[in-house]
Amino acid sequence: MVMGKTNRINPLDNYLFYKVMGEKGDEVQLLGFLNAVLGYSGENRLQSVEIMDNTAFIKDFEEGKTCILDVLAVLGNGTKVNIEVQLGNEHNMERRSLFYWSKVFTESIDAGQDYKELPNVVAINIVDFNFQPGDKYHTVYRLKEKSDPTVELTSALEIHFLNMVQWRRHRNKDLRNNALHRWLTWFDDKSKPDLIKEVITMDGAVAEAYKKLEEAMKDQNDYRRYWAHRKYEHDMVSRLNYAHDKGIEQGKEEGLESKATEIARKLKARGRPIDEIIADTGLSEEAVQKL
Repeated sequence: MVMGKTNRINPLDNYLFYKVMGEKGDEVQLLGFLNAVLGYSGENRLQSVEIMDNTAFIKDFEEGKTCILDVLAVLGNGTKVNIEVQLGNEHNMERRSLFYWSKVFTESIDAGQDYKELPNVVAINIVDFNFQPGDKYHTVYRLKEKSDPTVELTSALEIHFLNMVQWRRHRNKDLRNNALHRWLTWFDDKSKPDLIKEVITMDGAVAEAYKKLEEAMKDQNDYRRYWAHRKYEHDMVSRLNYAHDKGIEQGKEEGLESKATEIARKLKARGRPIDEIIADTGLSEEAVQKL
């Protein structure tokens, strides 16, 4: 296996993530990832998972659809898990995740069945932009009573966000003792090759994911789809940046500081450095810090 290749290829590309984690036969790496995210270890580790066929993925992917659920699986206790990767901030992540969660939840019961047959559903979102305030790289949301968070309405809903921007900023990385740290290191396409080699050596599930990634890159169809998707995303980013630059120019010409403030807020949410935001928008450091 060529170690440098993992550093160049992005495992969080939608297509590659599906190929590595979402097909029949990917149970070993998916179980390893789910145990890491959900915090199961030792005797409490998940022992089985059924990966649901996602027959529409390739068709939707090639048609350029943006709302694609990457992985859907069922745990041994009946809990359903959906996983989505979102690399760009389209400013719809909260409602988008709730939409996917509700779709899996409501489609899990047939007409005439009792509501008690509805399973718990866990949504896991891996995002590569700065989502939600604070500096946590892993946040979890459940339905709690407003005045007393110790009271939970139901365990049916659980939504996780893994923030790659905050992960890169996280200083206390513990690869030896923390499985989630190993997975996030492997997912990060900016991780150095020697670091990738280290986590692969430490973690058998990560090693299986890496092996599947290598196999996909040797397949001509998978290789073509990956680079076609990367080109599509780069073109989209270029269009957004052009629109952003034109918006800044127009805002300055018309004296509309509100436009610059709106753009600065979006750039800050995407994790852009403060000095770059100031340079792009013309706003003061104080104004940007307050956003």
